[in-house]
Amino acid sequence: MNIFVLMKRTFDTEEKIVINNGAVSEDGAEFIINPYDEYAIEEAIQVRDKHGGEITVVTVGNEEAEKELRTALAMGCDKAVLINIEDDVEESDQYTTAKILAEYLKDKNPDLILAGNVAIDGGSGQVGPRVAELLGIPYVTTITKLDIDGSKVTVVRDVEGDEEIIETSLPLLVTAQQGLNEPRYPSLPGIMKAKKKPLEELELDDLDLEEDDVEAKTKTIEIFLPPKKEAGKILQGELVDQVKELVSLLHTEAKVV
Repeated sequence: MNIFVLMKRTFDTEEKIVINNGAVSEDGAEFIINPYDEYAIEEAIQVRDKHGGEITVVTVGNEEAEKELRTALAMGCDKAVLINIEDDVEESDQYTTAKILAEYLKDKNPDLILAGNVAIDGGSGQVGPRVAELLGIPYVTTITKLDIDGSKVTVVRDVEGDEEIIETSLPLLVTAQQGLNEPRYPSLPGIMKAKKKPLEELELDDLDLEEDDVEAKTKTIEIFLPPKKEAGKILQGELVDQVKELVSLLHTEAKVV
């Protein structure tokens, strides 16, 4: 089975993030594999181990993403591809990324493509579905279970607290939701093997693309942290008095009634 994983290098949102001039400062920031992409990587490994085949993990970014690709190789992926756009693209968005990935994948005959449901930095959830649309293959998002029987595929999809069971066929793109599996940690032997696994670096020219072909359709004007939460209030007195005070506060301070 020819399996591809679409991976993104993201800021570690559990670490302190600093905003400078309307953008996240990369100085001292910690970067990780997007957590939802870890579910995709783990599922790809389990599918390959059960059905055979090869896993290629692909990312669009710059040379700094090699670290995260090596981590994916240490987890168990077979090959990695970095499509370096640092010198070719000034502004990028989900369209840019999807267009580049689809152009890379179009002649690779993928049976299964896995991606994270969303990236924790942008949270748009657009790249996976856009890639599938450009390739002309079916896709299912936010999956929590994947079963493959020949070319027949059964998936369980998370739908806001409930489940939806879908039957489809290969080739297929799916995006992984939390609960699909428990991603493994890279083992020491895996880390050693990852150093010898192939990591290919491509640029737009290698895909016969020019900057105009992948020009961003949207522009991020500003990024800002949410306002700091103020301390809550504990209402005192009889229940009737608390209700009166609560209504008054909602009207005068919260301004929601």
